[in-house]
Amino acid sequence: MINLFIDEIDALVGDTLISVLRQLRSGYSERSSLFPSSIILCGVRDIRDYRIHSDKDKAVITGKSAFNIKAESLRLGNFTEEETRTLLLEHTKETGQVIEDEALNSVWLLTMGQPWLVNALAYEVCFKIEEGKNRSTPISQSLVMAAKERLIQRRETHLDQLVDKLKEERVRRVIEQILSGKGGPETIPEDDIWYAEDLGLITTKGQLRIANLIYQEIIPRILTYSTQLTITKQPAWYITPDGRPGMKKLLQEFLQFFREHSEIWLERFTYREAGPQLLLQAFLQRIINGGGQITREYGLGKGRTDIFILWSLPDGSCQRFVIECKIAWGSREATISKEIEQVARYADRCGAEEVYLLIFDQKKGMSWEEKIFTEMVDQEGMQITVFGM
Repeated sequence: MINLFIDEIDALVGDTLISVLRQLRSGYSERSSLFPSSIILCGVRDIRDYRIHSDKDKAVITGKSAFNIKAESLRLGNFTEEETRTLLLEHTKETGQVIEDEALNSVWLLTMGQPWLVNALAYEVCFKIEEGKNRSTPISQSLVMAAKERLIQRRETHLDQLVDKLKEERVRRVIEQILSGKGGPETIPEDDIWYAEDLGLITTKGQLRIANLIYQEIIPRILTYSTQLTITKQPAWYITPDGRPGMKKLLQEFLQFFREHSEIWLERFTYREAGPQLLLQAFLQRIINGGGQITREYGLGKGRTDIFILWSLPDGSCQRFVIECKIAWGSREATISKEIEQVARYADRCGAEEVYLLIFDQKKGMSWEEKIFTEMVDQEGMQITVFGM
């Protein structure tokens, strides 16, 4: 009995993939004397999701019609939290190096058990970072976060593959809705949700959302990478002599930048519905890269993006900022009233010192003079600066 495994089968494209599938189909009746009795095709897509363009036939052939002898589809799932912890603690058994509980928890929260991410993060922190390579030094949460940032900045092969996935129209229809916070699951084709989940980009457990915190961070960076490179603003002008960022001054600058350039920049985005949020994040990422970290929270139906910025100060302490950006379609007053309470809760949870609410008014026919405003709102003793644009 012969069993055949073909790995990365969906790396083949077009007529080459069609040829392989048809050869497998034609050998089906000859199993098992002259052909493998079982064949396993390994890839990131279920065969039902193959969309094969035949140059010869000048047509798109779907997986079902090209290969209708599939017995079963199996998906290798993520590690559970306990499995992730057990795997990481094998390193402690082998080397004696302690991994602190906060670090173990951070690996889980950042990856949600995605196998490649778990292993890549652990390898980076234990074998690449100089401090982590010292087995007498405990692996701390700060080392895990440093390893995460290094993985994202290097855009390792697995993370770089996200670029191609995000270009697919079926993926865009799902991810764009999550980034913009518009609508609900019922506004997205069911097949597209299954497809994005099979690719490991989203999870449908609880609220429909990006699969893990690393993907949440890297997807906006990928979508705005060229924008970050071409924004000409430099970090130095907004940092005070004592190393603190002038966040209000920075956001005032973004308001003017958005007024002058938004129409040109937003036209460049493939993910246009999430354009204002992505442009803000590109602007912040370009500036904040000098000394801070950005964490993003968004979800389908929220209609907003929550941004948390942690800035490291020269004395070793940190400064915390919360920025919520909201696409407004109703009245200004109703939008502010609804979102102020939410952003105050988020700021309280993060321990933020400065809190900002940015409202992007997308109603047609409004002049910039009508859209742009700045006001201060007191929410139970918390001062929140509101920018309209």
